[in-house]
Amino acid sequence: MASPATQSDEILDSARRSLKRVRMGPPIGMKSRALRRAHFFGKLARTGIVVGGLLIAAGIVGAILDGIGFWGVMITGVLGAAAVYALMRYPEMPMPTTESLRQTDLGTLAGKTEIWLEAQRPALPAPAIPLVQNIGLRLDALAPQLQTLAETDPASREVRKLVGEHLPELINGYKRIPEPLRRQDNGGKTPEQQLVDGLKLIDREIETMTGQIARGELDKLATRGRFLEIRYDGAGESA
Repeated sequence: MASPATQSDEILDSARRSLKRVRMGPPIGMKSRALRRAHFFGKLARTGIVVGGLLIAAGIVGAILDGIGFWGVMITGVLGAAAVYALMRYPEMPMPTTESLRQTDLGTLAGKTEIWLEAQRPALPAPAIPLVQNIGLRLDALAPQLQTLAETDPASREVRKLVGEHLPELINGYKRIPEPLRRQDNGGKTPEQQLVDGLKLIDREIETMTGQIARGELDKLATRGRFLEIRYDGAGESA
């Protein structure tokens, strides 16, 4: 019979695994789902082409040799199964990084940012998780508006700065803080509180940007971006 200490450890491990599953959670937005779906169907199409090619090749060999026999069928089956396994398993979907987000085209920026955020959830405190979910919804709303912008538009740079730089820098800055220090007061706020406040600010700014782009208020958006950068840099210095 397991000792109470062992049972306690097992309960704690189970709780940690459950919390991790909750934090990993489902996709936070439709755009990340769409990118994953496209990646899956791309692999499925390649698998179908390769398996179809194997069957055609087996049929041609069978026509030439008047049948491929038992071992021919077995070899074709093994090669087909191996192809399905390998092509559906690899390549895995590339995980966006903070560097790649800065260079991502506007058409996929929202979806790739959502995928990056989903990967960060296990490292974030509980109060930040709903905010990350909400930012995913904001990015879904922003994505159609990004289609109306040119890559060289000043408004595009402001969106990239907020979503591709400020947001990752905020989260990465929190993750660099040692775990024991994340709940210690630092200038009136803990790093966890600073993270939550920063995510709230970015959430509001994405909503504001979406509305300004929809209304064609691109000059206001550029001005707003400079104001946000000042506020963000000030918050970062206090962290």
